[in-house]
Amino acid sequence: MDIQKLMEQARQMQDNLGKIEEELNATEYEGKAGGNGVKVVVNGRNEVQSVEIADDLMSVDNKEMLQDLILIAVNEAVEKAFQDRESKLGSATSGLNLSGM
Repeated sequence: MDIQKLMEQARQMQDNLGKIEEELNATEYEGKAGGNGVKVVVNGRNEVQSVEIADDLMSVDNKEMLQDLILIAVNEAVEKAFQDRESKLGSATSGLNLSGM
């Protein structure tokens, strides 16, 4: 086992993972609910960037429904961010043989 080669591979992987992390954090993910009645955008850090609510949903009678739609849209956007992170980080570390470590 060549320790220098292993260290170089580890450094390259760390650099690659850092780039992927930066890309993921800058990516925006959109969640929708109620057709296009509620739209939420989060970034890769799961920070809500924007919330859009259709005018026809803005009434006192729709309060509980609107709250539910916002939750659905936020959760959808966060799930998209999570799935993208898992996919990109998983593919970045695929082929890495960590057996024996």
